[in-house]
Formats: sequence, structure tokens, C-alpha cells
Amino acid sequence: MPRHEYLQQLGEVQDDLLLIGSMVDKAIHRSVTALKSRDGKTAQQVIDDDDAIDIRQVQLEERTLDLMSTQQPMASDLRQLVTAIHVASELERMGDYAEGIAKITLLMGQQPPIKPLVDIPRMAEISRDMVRGSLGALVKRDVEAASRIWQRDDEVDELHQHVYRELLAVMTEDPARIERATYLIWASHNLERIADRATNIAERVVFVCTGHVPTRDEWLDKQLANSG
Repeated sequence: MPRHEYLQQLGEVQDDLLLIGSMVDKAIHRSVTALKSRDGKTAQQVIDDDDAIDIRQVQLEERTLDLMSTQQPMASDLRQLVTAIHVASELERMGDYAEGIAKITLLMGQQPPIKPLVDIPRMAEISRDMVRGSLGALVKRDVEAASRIWQRDDEVDELHQHVYRELLAVMTEDPARIERATYLIWASHNLERIADRATNIAERVVFVCTGHVPTRDEWLDKQLANSG
């Protein structure tokens, strides 16, 4: 295969990743919107659309493996292709978490809400920013932008802990609300996992650029050095 055709196919792999990322971003947004409004129709649409994300992920993996086997890429190109498979898998799992939130909406039905949702939508907003930011860092090969994803992950973790403690108190005070509170804890957990997966993508940005996957301590040391 001529070099220009090979580079074109590498670009198409990246485009496919961004498309999957856009589909996942939409799924997260719609699933939490459905949860807030108890919109079963939108929730079901998120569930139905998850198959398209799964198919795209498999197609990208097949395309990437084909390039690896037929072109035998070296060094940075190989890291790029390995990362594409890894990132596509992370995105597919994020889609599953969004689907899980949609299924929670269906389970809750029209039960009266415990309280207006504030922290869970905020978690979704940050998680979506992290997904977009990690993919943007991958496209630009921006290690500094990738390192900032860790900080956002801490925000999501703190919100998740706050939601968990708040809902645990609700369950203690009123056992009749245990089921509804448990559903919301599940939704919060799914968003926390989405943020973790975005952080994994950020790690892969560093791998593409340097050939090294950093540990969390290395990320934190880097942030402390930059803040100093």
C-alpha cells in the first residue's frame, strides 16, 4: 500500500474514534436528561442506540487490526493503532454505562423523585467534558491537556461521594425511599466510571506521545511541579 494511502487510513481510524466519541457524548447527555425528566421514550432510545456504538467499535477494531497485520507499522504508528483499539473499547464501555442510566430511568418509572437532581447532572457535565477533552488531547497529541483530565476526575469522585452520603442518609431516615435512592446511587456510580474511562484515554495520550503509560503518582507529581 502506498504511504499516502496508509496515512489516509490512519486518519480514517482517528475519524472513526471521534465519531464513536460523539455518539457516546450524546448517549450520556440523553440518558441523564431522561433520568431528570423521567422520560421513558428517550431512555429507550438510548438503549436502542447502544447497538450502533457497539457495531462501530467492532468495525474500528477490525479495520485497525487489518492495518497492523498488512502494513506492519513501526514505533509511533503502531502505538497509534494500539491506542485506537484501546480507546474504542473505553468508549464502548462508556456507552454501556449511559445505557445503564437509561435502564435505571425505566426501572424508576413514574415514582415520585426523592429530590431535584443537581449533583448527578453536574457529574454528567464534567464527565462529558472529560470525554471530549481526552479525545481532543489525543487528536492534538497534547500531553498537558491530557494531564488536566486527572483533576476533573477528582471532581467527579468528590461529587459521587457526596451523592452517596446524601442518599445513604435518605435511606436511613425513610426506608420507603431505599429503592429510589439505590437507583440514583447506581446512576452516580455509572457516571463516576465514565469519568474513570476518560482518564484511561488520557493515559493513552501520553502513551502515544512518549511510549510510556504514567502511574497516578507520576500524574500527581507532574501536576505539583506545574503548580509550583
